[in-house]
Amino acid sequence: MAASLLLGRQGILFGLKLSNINKSLWAAQSLQEHARHFLQSSRIFGVTPVKVEMPALSPTMEEGNIVKWLKKEGEEVTAGDALCEIETDKAVVTMESNDDGILAKILIEEGSRNVRLGTLIAVMVEEGQDWKQVEIPSPDAVITPSAAPSETVVPPAFPSPPKTVTSGPLRLSPAARHILDTHGIDPKLATPTGPRGLITKEDALNLMKMSPEAKKMPILTAPPVPSPAQRPAAVPPPPSSRPNIPPLSIPGKPGAPGTFTELPASNVRRVIAQRLTQSKTTIPHAYASVDCNMAAVMALRKDLAKENVKVSVNDFIIKAAAVTLKELPEVNVNWSGDGPLALDSIHISIAVATDKGLITPIIRDAAIKGVQEISANAKALAQKARDGKLLPEEYQGGSFSISNLGMFGISGFSAVINPPQACILAVGTSREELRLCEDNQTLRTQQLMTVTLSSDGRLVDDELASRFLDRFRDNLEEPQRMALA
Repeated sequence: MAASLLLGRQGILFGLKLSNINKSLWAAQSLQEHARHFLQSSRIFGVTPVKVEMPALSPTMEEGNIVKWLKKEGEEVTAGDALCEIETDKAVVTMESNDDGILAKILIEEGSRNVRLGTLIAVMVEEGQDWKQVEIPSPDAVITPSAAPSETVVPPAFPSPPKTVTSGPLRLSPAARHILDTHGIDPKLATPTGPRGLITKEDALNLMKMSPEAKKMPILTAPPVPSPAQRPAAVPPPPSSRPNIPPLSIPGKPGAPGTFTELPASNVRRVIAQRLTQSKTTIPHAYASVDCNMAAVMALRKDLAKENVKVSVNDFIIKAAAVTLKELPEVNVNWSGDGPLALDSIHISIAVATDKGLITPIIRDAAIKGVQEISANAKALAQKARDGKLLPEEYQGGSFSISNLGMFGISGFSAVINPPQACILAVGTSREELRLCEDNQTLRTQQLMTVTLSSDGRLVDDELASRFLDRFRDNLEEPQRMALA
């Protein structure tokens, strides 16, 4: 009987312990579920969004314009997807995403201009998160005088009045000397405030106000200028009354005579202005010109046209310049802050005029390409430049530039060097001229074209520029010397 009671009591105790263990396990499971629920909810309310900032899409870019958003809010984005189109200082470039997620909020709308680098333009969230409840990061607070915390304002200490110079010769400005001599006031009474004890015009006027002798004498002042209404009608207004700056015209109304209209400058125009100013103020330009006989090139173009191969004169010029750079590698250099840099590759930049300004796409490795391939590349790049679709690698890194205005009837001109390049070749139109033959007795009509080389005097001296032009003329006048295939 006692044994059975003992066993029953132990069973009850064991059951109570088992119940406590179950309760502990249930509490642990409940705690895990609460923690899981908290973590899931923190993804919504405590999520840190992925920032999308204005990137630097070209080496000289400082700000850009948002042309068009290619993704909408709430749309899934994969790394490498196109987010938006940005107008840089060179062209319109497509910005790609670096992360996977969902585009949660667009902060800079389409058409926004002059967006600085690093500006937050959008935010993204990770997949599975509620993009509608994303937390928008606030920009860094800038303390302004109205928003600054109230502090005890300490009035600035006013400087003590300068001491009167008692020793040494007096130093007076011409205006102060004239005022004091005119009114017969002793200059020793003046308190100099100018540098190194100089008595200024203001010091002389202050002394006149305090001196009793000066109060008795009238202060010489300029006679008042009569207003236009007080002037006689017969006397025309003096030329000085004309304003130096014409008035601004009123938007939406036809411009009145003598007014001007403000035109917004695009990023491309601003960068062109900066680089032209940099080039003309920091690069010592030297110029040399030569006439090239284009008879052989013209005849070769006709022969190629019979075989349905259409190439332009500019394609031969690009090829001749590239071959000449290969023959004279000392011209194929750039200038850096530390000095000249010899280039291993020959990339020819060609100037293309667009509605937004001049841009120079690049024919890469032009020395080893045929004229037909150069022609195809030039046409494709020129069209992309006019459409604003050039990629950064298609207009960065050139070693030599060519600007051709011959199609506009320009006989000859001098071009501005495109830094950090050392040279640019300006090409004019071809013309027919009578020239003496080698026998100096007979005249013959020649098809001549003037080219002008602008060179950086720090890198290409006059002798080297002359040798380059001489070799370039030989290659162009004898195109069979170049590998044209």
